[in-house]
Formats: sequence, C-alpha cells, structure tokens
Amino acid sequence: MFMLKLILRNTFRHKLRTTLTVVGVAVAILAFGLLRTLVGLWYLGVDSSSATRLVSRNAISLIFPLPISYAERIRQVPGVSEVAWGNWFGGIYIDEKNFFANFAVSPDSYLRLYPEFVLAPEEKNDFLRDRKGAVVGRKLAAKYGWKVGDLVTLRGTIFPGQWEFAVRAIYRGAHKNVDETQFFFHWDYLNETMKKTVPRRADQIGFFMLGVSRPDIAPEVAANIDATFHNSLAETLTETEKAFQLGFVAMTEAIMIAIRLVSYVVIVIIMVVAANTMAMTARERTAEYATLKTLGFGPGHIAGIIFGESVAIALVGGILGVALTFPAAGWIETALGQFFPSFTIAPATIGYDLLAALSVGVVAAAIPTWRGATVRVAEGFRRIG
Repeated sequence: MFMLKLILRNTFRHKLRTTLTVVGVAVAILAFGLLRTLVGLWYLGVDSSSATRLVSRNAISLIFPLPISYAERIRQVPGVSEVAWGNWFGGIYIDEKNFFANFAVSPDSYLRLYPEFVLAPEEKNDFLRDRKGAVVGRKLAAKYGWKVGDLVTLRGTIFPGQWEFAVRAIYRGAHKNVDETQFFFHWDYLNETMKKTVPRRADQIGFFMLGVSRPDIAPEVAANIDATFHNSLAETLTETEKAFQLGFVAMTEAIMIAIRLVSYVVIVIIMVVAANTMAMTARERTAEYATLKTLGFGPGHIAGIIFGESVAIALVGGILGVALTFPAAGWIETALGQFFPSFTIAPATIGYDLLAALSVGVVAAAIPTWRGATVRVAEGFRRIG
C-alpha cells in the first residue's frame, strides 16, 4: 500500500508533464484503435460472406455482361439450389456526394439468397408486387429521411435517365455486420426500360448469385458452371462469395498494409515520447533515489516506483483513448456512413488498445528503471539536475 501511494504521488507530482504525456498516449491509442477498426471493416464483406453462395460473372471482367438466358442452364447444374441475378446500377441521388450501393436484382430469389436482409412481411409483399418498388437499408433511410411510400429519383450513370422508385420496404440486418445502406429494386424494371430505349443492352445482367445445397460442393459446382459455358461468346468465372469479395479487397491491399504500418508507427512514436518523459523524470530524481537507498530501500523498490509510474501514466492514457474511441467511431459512422456502414469497435480492438498502452508504459520504463535501480548512492548525491 505504501508503494502504491508513493507511485501515485510521484505520478502526479509534475501535473503538466503528466497531463501532456497522458493526452499523447490517449491520442495515439485513439488513432491506433480507429485504424485497426478501419482495416477490420475493409474485410467485413469477406468475413460475413456465406459459404453456400457463389458469384458467377463474365470471365473477362465484371464490367462485361452475361446474357440472362444463362439462368436456366445454371439452374440445371447439379447442386445449384437457387439462382438470382442483378446489375450494378450506379445511380446518383441528387448529388454525386450522396454515394450508396444500388442494384437491380431479381427480387424474390435475391431475398431468398440473403436472409440476413430482414423485411416486414407486408412490406416485402408490397415490394414484390410493385415493379417500380425499391428496398432500402435502415441506415440509408434514416440518413435521407425516407419512409415507406416515398418516391425516390435516381439519376442513372451506367443506365442514363431519371429513374423513379417507390420505397416499398426498409430492411434491417439480422446481425450487426449486415450492411444497412444498400438500395435495390426490380431487375425487370431496368430491363423493360432498356428494351424501349437501348434494345442492345436488354436481357443482360452483370452477375449471377447462386445458392448451393452444401458448402463442400461449392468448388465442384463452380467448375461445372464454368465448363458449361466454356468456349461460348461470354465465358463465366464462378467463385465463392468470399473469393469474390477478396478480389475487391486485393485491389486495395497495399493501402491496407500502409494503414497497418501507420498504426504501429503511431505506437512507436508515443513510446519514444513516453520514454523521454520517464528519462527526464528519473534524471531529476536521481538524488531522491540515492536518499531512498540510504533509508533502506533496495533496488527492487526503486525499480518498482519508476516502473509503476510509467505503467500508470500509460494505462491512464490508454483508458482515456479507449473511452474517446467510441464517440469518434459514432461520428465516423454518421459522417462517413456511405463508406463505413457499420463502424463499430470490436472487443478485440479494445484489448489490443490496452495491450498497446501497457507496452508503451513497459518499454518507456525499461532504461529509466535500470538506471534508477543501479545508481550508486555517492553518484546519486553528486548528480545535480
């Protein structure tokens, strides 16, 4: 108890220096936690992918379409339990800054393939009956103030024109990792419009979403589908939903590596700052440590005082940084929701934050602790400043 009181008194003896160090550690831990969360969210689509869903697209590139006639042939492939299709629509709501994912999909089969999109039964029925109906995510609806029954107009980019939709359903995620910022509507509405305006673009889709009966047969089913359309005018590339998502992540892998490195560099920098603070503190108190030794305190006591002070400062800063992470994450989710639909701090991230703070305290105390514990009494009394 006496040692604890001594550590606490020493910790707050120089209030300004301690406060600045605590704030520095807190900012570093805040940045570390947010950057780790960002990297984790980048892989959220991969982690939440279903093992029983496949994606089939044009083998050349995703931007090249496939004929809708492929749907019936895919259904006949053994192991395929469900077939849905869709197009990335790329519509803009009022202004380019209002970005959100919007798709034209085969409504009934798409909703069966994605049970994590939870709709009220009556709203789902209204959506399926209305050719111009649309389903929007709960967070997207909240952002723009949309309610069931509202009319929403998107300006087409890939498919030019002014496209009017009626919000017929608002979905919520079955779990917290579900993206609640999507907008999807009837593929038939898009296709019928294309037949009237640009006939050559009709009856074409961007991707097929397939359900398989068991995860273990997914590779075999994918190979059979691609073999079915081998040497056709539009060959297919079929892969698991996870592999499909990883393809997008791979495009930005270098950015993710850079963000990871930055998060570690932040911790290293604050380690240097904290080490300098503890070195200054130990140097100023050299005579005091010599005095304690003359009073019977051993090297272990001196080491405990210096080490405890460093760890206490680092942990206080770490706890403050963790506390600030939650409002910061809430602000990011509100301000940048179109890019980070679910910016939530995982329990593992909190653990890593506190571990990083403890590491800062331990590393910063290493050299000052050794010097304080090994200082000779005569040398300590000769040291001035």
